[in-house]
Amino acid sequence: MARTKLDRLAWDSRQGWLGTEPTTTTYEYTLVGDRVEQTKTVVVHSFSMGDVEDPDLYAAQPLIEWEKSEIGRWVMDNAVETPSWHRMADPYNYGYRYEIRARLQGPILTEWLLRYGDAKR
Repeated sequence: MARTKLDRLAWDSRQGWLGTEPTTTTYEYTLVGDRVEQTKTVVVHSFSMGDVEDPDLYAAQPLIEWEKSEIGRWVMDNAVETPSWHRMADPYNYGYRYEIRARLQGPILTEWLLRYGDAKR
């Protein structure tokens, strides 16, 4: 587990998977048929949480609600590997920032950018 120093406090940075953890390595460039496609990691959803005793427990509800939403189902079905969530310290709001990141490639990445944009959600 990586630790970062911030104003003399130790904050944990955590990561988890929205499903089973991938067992294969996804490379940045992949040969698909007769062409090479680039895989990009995209932040598909993000939210802030106040300073709570167990932030992962409190973040479970928004993570599950996003996974059941239209955007969440689309990302879960079309991502190269299982999307992951990441928790980071949010010193401006004295709490935590959560991001859901997915790896998308080729036409699926283009569809994501056209349909939902690259906005931080």
